[in-house]
Amino acid sequence: MTDGPLIVQSDKTLLLEVDHPDAEAARRAIAPFAELERAPEHIHTYRITPLGLWNARAAGHDAEGVVDALITYSRYAVPNALLVDVADTMARYGRLTLEKEGFADSVDGTGGTQLVLRTTDRPVLEEVLRHKKIKPLTGERIDDLAVVVHPSERGSLKQELLKVGWPAEDLAGYVDGEAHPIELNLADWHLRPYQQQAVDGFWHGGSGVVVLPCGAGKTLVGAGAMAAAKATTLILVTNTVSARQWRDELLRRTSLTDDEIGEYSGARKEIRPVTIATYQVLTTRRKGVYTHLGLLDAKDWGLIVYDEVHLLPAPIFRMTADLQARRRLGLTATLVREDGHEADVFSLIGPKRFDAPWKDIEAQGYIAPADCVEVRVSLPGGQRMTYATAEPEDRYRLASCSDAKLPVVQQLVERHRGEPTLVIGQYLDQLHELAELLEADVITGETPVKERQRLYDAFRTGEVSTLVVSKVANFSIDLPEASVAIQVSGTFGSRQEEAQRLGRVLRPKGDGRTAHFYTIVSRDTVDADFAAHRQRFLAEQGYSYRIVDADDL
Repeated sequence: MTDGPLIVQSDKTLLLEVDHPDAEAARRAIAPFAELERAPEHIHTYRITPLGLWNARAAGHDAEGVVDALITYSRYAVPNALLVDVADTMARYGRLTLEKEGFADSVDGTGGTQLVLRTTDRPVLEEVLRHKKIKPLTGERIDDLAVVVHPSERGSLKQELLKVGWPAEDLAGYVDGEAHPIELNLADWHLRPYQQQAVDGFWHGGSGVVVLPCGAGKTLVGAGAMAAAKATTLILVTNTVSARQWRDELLRRTSLTDDEIGEYSGARKEIRPVTIATYQVLTTRRKGVYTHLGLLDAKDWGLIVYDEVHLLPAPIFRMTADLQARRRLGLTATLVREDGHEADVFSLIGPKRFDAPWKDIEAQGYIAPADCVEVRVSLPGGQRMTYATAEPEDRYRLASCSDAKLPVVQQLVERHRGEPTLVIGQYLDQLHELAELLEADVITGETPVKERQRLYDAFRTGEVSTLVVSKVANFSIDLPEASVAIQVSGTFGSRQEEAQRLGRVLRPKGDGRTAHFYTIVSRDTVDADFAAHRQRFLAEQGYSYRIVDADDL
């Protein structure tokens, strides 16, 4: 027995003692393969999952490294059965591979290439081919170790193989697509070391996901990948404001000109060598048909970039299954998906190719340190009784929109007067009430794009110091000046939303000051339960929340 910070249990849970002096080092060591499940004050619970181990394997970690991390930081002897299971699970990745192989026609001797599912272990191939959903995706048997796969089934086969526990490593390569010259303009900037590592990791793997904190420059990684591909590129983004930010950044950072970049959104339908499209327009249905999804096949794209890949809608997943011959880059701050579709990201976009812990980027000075505070308020007597007798589906809104939160927001805005402050919430009535109370502008989904851009610009220049925003500001909005965020309500227990909202204030400040992230929570309600769930991802990244009573502010 050693005095390590970690207790490794046979059910694949890891208990991390947060106050232990080696806790941070242990957290870093297990982050590539373990997911945080619960994060109360003193003991955090992680779980080792097959998907986590396969993602680690694809990112270059081996079973020996995982085992070493567990043994090094464990307080007690690590169960041997768990170590064996870790090694066996990681060894499953790559036992099946998808490859392009040449063949000769037996009739006229001409040749070509075909997609093949190959194994190093014949019983594995025999096992998977017996699954009723896998067999129809394959063709004729080549030999004991290989079977032909129709190119159109490449994505679907990877999805099904993952479901039965045998993830295939895709080595079949990619078409180059239509060539288009793209260079980085490096006269007055350069890729940071971790951004270059992310580009290299992606390009070496061919397709996959890059995970970087908000504010760490995911757009620049996208630009670096485009310069590596030198091909026509389709960029999929969350909204029109994000599309225009991508366009502005590409014009500034690359050799691309205005005429080479098209916007495909509700407002415009331009298809150019580099086309930026919104998820919303691609998933618009008319009479049950996704009329714009054909854009994904409209050109011979050499690269497809999925911004905020953790938000990818189901129809685009389905279309992506047919795009496996195209290089695909997913960009995100967190691979967490509340719908449980992380496996689809792995099989259809690709495995995690690069992941930089938030605290590592902070230590290098590229994102600001953050002070996270949960402020607890009590429901007033009348509201408490209304909440207690309400239907379960109404309770979260009642707790989130309590009047008790209003003076707390006012107090925090006053405390940080002069600092660029975002007040963020979920419910429009609450946001309009706060905007009136604070005499501040409000941005919601109903705000026209032109007005949103005007207000964002005013915030960037300091003309406006406080903005009240709905969830439209969660993603892909570049507000580097913001240093205070006050969250009054959220999308239930969404961990990815919490990460994105903290990300609004993580851009490094010119004077090196700390960012402040406040969450106002109604105690003894589902609001507090959801807040605890939302905080899990950030706890996994090493952030801790101080809990204070509103009366003690």
